[in-house]
Amino acid sequence: MTDAVRRADAARRSLTALPKAHLHVHLEAAMRGATLRQWCAEDGLEVAPLVEYPDFTRFLDAYGLLIDLLHTPERVERLLDEVIADAAAQGVVALEFASIPEKAVAFGSAEEALEFQLPVMAEASRRHGVWAGAIVSIDRGAGPEHAIEAAQLAARFADRGVVAVGLVADERDSPVAAAAEAFAIARDAGLGVVPHAGELGGPEEVRSAVELGVDRIQHGVRAVEDPGVLELLAERGTCLDVCPTSNVVLGVSPSLDEHPLPALLAAGVRCSIGADDPLLFGVDVVDEYVAAHERMGVSVARLVGVARASIESSFAPSSVVGRALGGIADWEASLTGSSSRP
Repeated sequence: MTDAVRRADAARRSLTALPKAHLHVHLEAAMRGATLRQWCAEDGLEVAPLVEYPDFTRFLDAYGLLIDLLHTPERVERLLDEVIADAAAQGVVALEFASIPEKAVAFGSAEEALEFQLPVMAEASRRHGVWAGAIVSIDRGAGPEHAIEAAQLAARFADRGVVAVGLVADERDSPVAAAAEAFAIARDAGLGVVPHAGELGGPEEVRSAVELGVDRIQHGVRAVEDPGVLELLAERGTCLDVCPTSNVVLGVSPSLDEHPLPALLAAGVRCSIGADDPLLFGVDVVDEYVAAHERMGVSVARLVGVARASIESSFAPSSVVGRALGGIADWEASLTGSSSRP
């Protein structure tokens, strides 16, 4: 093993140990590669090429395969357990994963899907020592009636493990403001609001989301194109759940070296780091922290700030937040004089 490999391995181990919340991850696409291959073999399906997608539509097609594989409750249960176990192995102490319950093919209805999934999530959380919450995603392309129904569904499970509503799919033909009524339903139920915005859409979508009073914005990186939007984000303290590799693979950013995360942080914008769709993009959340440091030049101090922002911006209980922030302080203190410093 060369010195460079040893240093890289030490840096990864160190950043794995940094307590963090993973706030931007989609459940089905956090499937393990080995599990994908096993289920495809059982179902007589080819394993589709991953990581490279010529356009957003092809990416959605790949995601559709993952949804179709989850056609039994047993597979859903295994997926939840593996996703939460993997989070624990990556130093994640609070996990918020998103899904669209209406697309859960193993169940007769979205309500049945949540009735099954949430107790399984809670048990896996206890077993692996990771707090977990579910985000019910609104599919932008399914129309306004779906948005209202999704928010009402989330509200019915607000005290049973659902923590927020999200908004997913191609934003170019469906602005975030179109979901305002659904967001109001979620807020009235005590849920958070965490839409995708400023990924395929421009900075005006980020501004619109902030002005709607959302709790966090998933992606939001196009904000860097408008200094006024950066200033608004910093002033409001709205956290962006940034996923660098996803942005590169889907053509939002030309490369990791040119990714806007450092500029966002320099402008005082709070950011968490997530992996978005780990299986489809070939990275986990620790890979993204490593890339932020080694490819984007984000300092250790700023990575600590990112980890703190992720915890503070999560919907985890105060007891989990307090322990995690203490763990981050301990991690930072342990770096003094440590040869494993990233």
